[in-house]
Amino acid sequence: MEKIRIRRVSSEDLGRLQIISRETFRETFAAMNTEENMRKYLEEGFSTERLRTELMDPHSEFHFAEQDDNVIGYLKLNFGAAQTELQDDSSVEIERIYVSGAFQGKGVGNLLFAKAVARASEMNADHVWLGVWEENEKAIAFYRKNGFVAFDKHVFMLGDDAQTDIMMKLTLPH
Repeated sequence: MEKIRIRRVSSEDLGRLQIISRETFRETFAAMNTEENMRKYLEEGFSTERLRTELMDPHSEFHFAEQDDNVIGYLKLNFGAAQTELQDDSSVEIERIYVSGAFQGKGVGNLLFAKAVARASEMNADHVWLGVWEENEKAIAFYRKNGFVAFDKHVFMLGDDAQTDIMMKLTLPH
């Protein structure tokens, strides 16, 4: 396998970000949700305007995992006011971490996760947190294996379906 590179996403990458976002979200959740709810979320949640706004937010960062100039996964981090829930300056939120199906189980998720922890450490964060759908057992197991513990729950709307996310956090060493 060719070397996988992690790099910060720029505004010039908007089209590629939209493609990988929609592709990986559909791969991950389509089998467990209605087509109508998926279509609505993919159109709204990953619209060009919304992704552009997120990319331009100084309190958010996107990072691509690439192999041979192909985007095979990505990561979105939120700091401070950009966090979806915990508005805490001592924390960093992993809002999205997705890997294309063909590359799952090949260490790409670990590389993106390591990037998230490294960025949080660089910012002297006390912890990293995220929300993961309670039905996504594979992701929950990944986060537990990496030291995350559940601390709360919140509702995530996928179309008209209210779904429960387990909020998990990892305390960082100082």
